[in-house]
Amino acid sequence: MTTIEAPTSAQLVRRATELIPLIRRHAAWQEEHRALHPEVLRGVAEAGLMKMRVPARYGGFESDVRTVCEVISELARGDGSVGWTVSTMTISSWLAGLLPDQVQDEIFADPDVRIGSSVSPNGMAVPAEGGVVLNGRWPFSTGVLHSQWFIHSAVLAGPDEEFTPVMLAVPTAELTVVDDWHTVGLRGTGSVTTVAEDLFVPEGRILPMIPLVLENRHRSELNAGSLMWQAPFSPITAAGAAAVPLGMAKAAREAFFEKLPSRKIAYTHYEHQAEAPLTHLQVAEAAMKIDEAEFHVRRAADQVDGKVRHGEDWSIEERALARMEMGAATRRAKEAVDVLNTAAGGSSIYSDQPMQRIERDIQTISLHGVLHPDTNLELYGRVLCGLEPGTHLI
Repeated sequence: MTTIEAPTSAQLVRRATELIPLIRRHAAWQEEHRALHPEVLRGVAEAGLMKMRVPARYGGFESDVRTVCEVISELARGDGSVGWTVSTMTISSWLAGLLPDQVQDEIFADPDVRIGSSVSPNGMAVPAEGGVVLNGRWPFSTGVLHSQWFIHSAVLAGPDEEFTPVMLAVPTAELTVVDDWHTVGLRGTGSVTTVAEDLFVPEGRILPMIPLVLENRHRSELNAGSLMWQAPFSPITAAGAAAVPLGMAKAAREAFFEKLPSRKIAYTHYEHQAEAPLTHLQVAEAAMKIDEAEFHVRRAADQVDGKVRHGEDWSIEERALARMEMGAATRRAKEAVDVLNTAAGGSSIYSDQPMQRIERDIQTISLHGVLHPDTNLELYGRVLCGLEPGTHLI
């Protein structure tokens, strides 16, 4: 076991910021090859950013959610694909910390281990002696190209045709990878489809989602008292995921203002776009929407960290609010990028311009089933009206 002194929040955020030039230098390569560049992965690892949600006894930092969100936002400011992949790996490390301690010893035996995950229960687990046999096909397997372990979601077959959602940790080498990640956005994440065929998973690597992941009951004795594992899965995930579109929107603002001094408005008398009242309205609107997105991300993160520090329980309304924060942040960030992309004009459509990639990436992430603004707003509204949420991911 290796316990080290964790960097401060400011240090981790600064390390992420310092990686932005490296990430941007490889953004085009990542789009073309549909995977993260080895130098980017190495840079993120050497900065310690993969250890933010790793147990301290394995050399992790057990960082709070606000720190994780600020780091993820900066990485996404470099490239949304990097932000999304690291965000997924970060929550995956947290999930691994719920497993029995002997299983964690196996997973974290490699101090540089990377873990991916998928929350879509597209597999079927059938009980077998000592565990289950898993079959399934999972699209959107973010991180699998760069991970040694993967945590998949499935339904566990029980008596009388009862099915319960579970998560299962499997070595990535035991999964079949289908090279089908041909998308218009977030291409660098390499979120290909994975397949399990009659894969045996020992009982210790299985997490029943309802009592463990959603109700915060642990199979780990050593992590049960750690503050990092006192918050439920969905609010943690919501805050970290929402930080990605926020970072994209900040990148769009940066890209827009970088070109503004040399840009005119074609077929008008404006030789300098910055002089046009329309431009003033556009940049003000975008800035306001980015601020609103950041408000929702920070409120979601601070809610988690605050309730953890004070040992407070979560109401169903607070859980639904966390999902709403994620949807609202995604919507505002996308609206900001749309405004800036429109204002950027025809020159932004060239493939070497970051604006067109950011526009495609944020469109893609806003369609994700968990981040979709309409889905999350409806969920929050249902709960406010006294109805059942209609999902176990809350």
